[in-house]
Amino acid sequence: MQNLVEDFLQYMRHERGQAEHTQKTYSLLLGKFVAWAAAQGLKDWRAVELRHLIAFLEHERMRPLATAPDNPARKLSTESVYLEIAALRAFYTFCENERLLPANLAENLSLPRRWKRLPKALTDAEIKKLLAPMPQETPAILCDTAVLEVAYASGLRLAELRNLRLEQLHPEAGFLNVVGKGNKERIVPLGRKAVDALQRYLEAGRPKLVTPRSPAAVFLTRRGTPFAPVTLWSRIKKRVKLAGIGRNVTPHMLRHSTGFYLANQGQDTRAIQGYMGHANIKNTTLYTELSSKRYEKFWKD
Repeated sequence: MQNLVEDFLQYMRHERGQAEHTQKTYSLLLGKFVAWAAAQGLKDWRAVELRHLIAFLEHERMRPLATAPDNPARKLSTESVYLEIAALRAFYTFCENERLLPANLAENLSLPRRWKRLPKALTDAEIKKLLAPMPQETPAILCDTAVLEVAYASGLRLAELRNLRLEQLHPEAGFLNVVGKGNKERIVPLGRKAVDALQRYLEAGRPKLVTPRSPAAVFLTRRGTPFAPVTLWSRIKKRVKLAGIGRNVTPHMLRHSTGFYLANQGQDTRAIQGYMGHANIKNTTLYTELSSKRYEKFWKD
């Protein structure tokens, strides 16, 4: 069963050009099903029936969270169940199209409603704290400042920030080219503050981080290497702490902050969709459907 999963992941990687994070997520989720199926005595995908898929999802939904073993009442979220079903549906669609399985059982699985809780973002006051000038300007601090300014100005995903290359920058013209999910390219404008922070880093910070082996990645670690996801986010979290922001900040909160800001400025939904790189406009309407009076409340809840 795992071999067929590997074929699917190869297809995602080389033909669909799916983001690395999506590949890893689907690999983990499908691996869970394969392990569960083995425990049920299922050794071949052809032996799997719809009732098995439903039983697996019920098992996952009722399983206590690994992060909260002492609280059995905490179950898998709707968002996590959504991802489980999405992974199974994508896998079965691939197998059906490639004639590897006789039927697409997962097409009968209904996706639960997403975003029962509205996405959280930073308040205007928190953004001002986070982007406030630092007393020192070491190469690493200049890098962190540029990352934060570009992230807030552009709404880039964490992976898009990490993978940003020098040839994608056009600071004189005030924009950058972004290669997002599915290798889709979009042009994203940058504000003056972001451009200034980026140029300051490129002129005074990055040259001191570069080594003979450094790639053309824009943002580099102190060793001159590209950031790993965890490393980049830990650097951002340090700045969050230094800014005196007490609540937990997640990678997507900066991105959501940009989406809410654009919506509050009266930007058209389609324009925000292109700006943020949303494949589905439903993700964009989460920002535009909230009035400026309401979203400040939801940020803090």
